[in-house]
Amino acid sequence: MDDLKKYKNITRGVSDTYINVHPIQRGGVLTAEARKALLEFGDGYSVCDYCFEARVDLVDNPPVHDLTADVAEFLNMDDVRFTAGCRHAKWAAMHMLCEPGDTVVLDALAHYTSYLAAEANRLNIVEVPHNGYPTFEIDIDGYARKFEEVEQKTGKLPSMAVLTHVDYRYGNLADAERVGRICKEYGVPFLLNTAYSSGILPVDGKKLHVDFLCGSGHKSWAASAPIGILATTYEWTTKLFNKSTVRGDWSGRGFTKKEVALFGCSPVFGAPVATLMASFPAVVERVKHWDEEVKKAQYFVSELEKIEGFHQMGVKPKQHTLMNIESLPLHEIAEKDKRRGYFLYHELKKRKIVGLHPGMSKNFKINTYGLKWEQVKYVAGAFKDIARENGIKVED
Repeated sequence: MDDLKKYKNITRGVSDTYINVHPIQRGGVLTAEARKALLEFGDGYSVCDYCFEARVDLVDNPPVHDLTADVAEFLNMDDVRFTAGCRHAKWAAMHMLCEPGDTVVLDALAHYTSYLAAEANRLNIVEVPHNGYPTFEIDIDGYARKFEEVEQKTGKLPSMAVLTHVDYRYGNLADAERVGRICKEYGVPFLLNTAYSSGILPVDGKKLHVDFLCGSGHKSWAASAPIGILATTYEWTTKLFNKSTVRGDWSGRGFTKKEVALFGCSPVFGAPVATLMASFPAVVERVKHWDEEVKKAQYFVSELEKIEGFHQMGVKPKQHTLMNIESLPLHEIAEKDKRRGYFLYHELKKRKIVGLHPGMSKNFKINTYGLKWEQVKYVAGAFKDIARENGIKVED
């Protein structure tokens, strides 16, 4: 408590000075409108000034109520709530749908929060495997096999299936529609984690046969953290967004408008939902240009693979902008450099490029989403320059 001045001028200096290729930040970069909203609604529960219905999702000024309806339409789902991140959305769906001791089937590339959501709800987990190095592709048909294995072992089908639409490790785009069809065939509710897809690429929940769709505002909807999206269909909305029935035994107090899974009211009362709202028109527009983003990613991979020993892990050709690059020659150089694993991080930062995880050199994750073509080419050229300067062959 001796020096509180250190908190007064916290800065990043990233957006104006550097090209940020951070794998989990590209889709969350705020629009100009969202930056304005961030200042306007940064004070506490700032969207609650005109809350007359005891829930944020029903607030009309600012138009949060309209936003929930528009986001539902955008995703082709029927009902939406905003949550404290995608992880809260997964927890909420499992909490309201499953009973302790039930089984959830999920893909082996699921985010750790999918596992923890199940653990927190005292659920058992069964994984659908992937095919390993180098593509790490999920065995989609494995969902049917795992459903049958669970039923044979426990006497009933899983209470939920979870698929990570785009995994956070390799950026593989999974075939959600096939999983949705399998789930419909077996009658298993289907939760799709779109933390790295909805908001940057077109996602049609009903076309994918989704029962529950979870999204991340701060990863893929150009919103400030933390905010998640939980969407469902009319079939599940009453159960998922069940209202409180508890009464105080002495006071008799009840909270009949409050929704249990959302701790009564969506816990994103200020800047997160305001920035999501401000960015939403741009998000609706940008998903129309996803093909161009994929072209940039494929170009970037082709350029980096001209460096000897560089290899894109995951499914080829790339269908997403998040990628994992194996870079063994750089790792060998880093092992001899005094900076060790920080060698690549510092070499890129010298070239005004940030976002790679410090300490990584054997392989690294990177995301080109939203970069201009000249920025993509500059970053690819920077990697080539680093390789040449350290005696690694680069194709012309």
